[in-house]
Amino acid sequence: MLDGLTAGAVEDARSREDARPLRDVERDALAQAPALDARAALAPAERVKIIAEVKRASPSRGNLAAIPDPALQASLYEKGGASAISVLTEQRKFKGSLADLEAVKQRVALPVLRKDFIATPYQVLEARASGADLVLLIVAALEQPLLRQLHELVLQLGMTPLVETHSREELDRAGDLGATLIGVNARNLSTFELDRDLFGSLAEHFPADAIKIAESAVLAPADVAHYRADGADVVLVGEALVTNDPVTTLHAFLEAGS
Repeated sequence: MLDGLTAGAVEDARSREDARPLRDVERDALAQAPALDARAALAPAERVKIIAEVKRASPSRGNLAAIPDPALQASLYEKGGASAISVLTEQRKFKGSLADLEAVKQRVALPVLRKDFIATPYQVLEARASGADLVLLIVAALEQPLLRQLHELVLQLGMTPLVETHSREELDRAGDLGATLIGVNARNLSTFELDRDLFGSLAEHFPADAIKIAESAVLAPADVAHYRADGADVVLVGEALVTNDPVTTLHAFLEAGS
């Protein structure tokens, strides 16, 4: 499934490149205001921090919420105390777009993550051209030389890579890159099964200076408390925020992660 999602995202990017050549995207990326410092925004604190996600649908859950105004949704996340905003830009299964990211970036003062299946320099450049401050890189989707190339490009453009892992081997690969913002996704992107204890089993193996992010399987305050107890600095939350009142849900989650 992960290979198919990545292949589809790359195919869609190639279609966009036909209409907007690489040189034009690179020009627009370099003309953007400097990216916000996501590491500072997500630095470890006395209570957990939350990356709140704008997410309409997923392959595992189907349609979640219409979200006609992603910028409004993000502004509610900011009001509720989120430290950063994640925007799904994959269009086939998650029903997102770069236009969503651009709208969110214009509305909020928080760092904004482009969450997609990134596998080409073009996708990294269009993330920066659209205003992204962070870019998701999924270790399982990329061979190490390409992962390193994309990681370096993200840094060169002034953004922060969020490197997503699912195993000890992938965590070691992230460490070899020098990644300092590393996530563990409880959802297996091949089977879509969830393992909420995966983060805890890997937490002690993070590089010493890395910010630890727990992703997925967060539906209630108890899930946040569980991840915090296991050592998470940051929790990424999507479904629970688009299917409930985002402000009150965020308040409850932040309180649970105190």
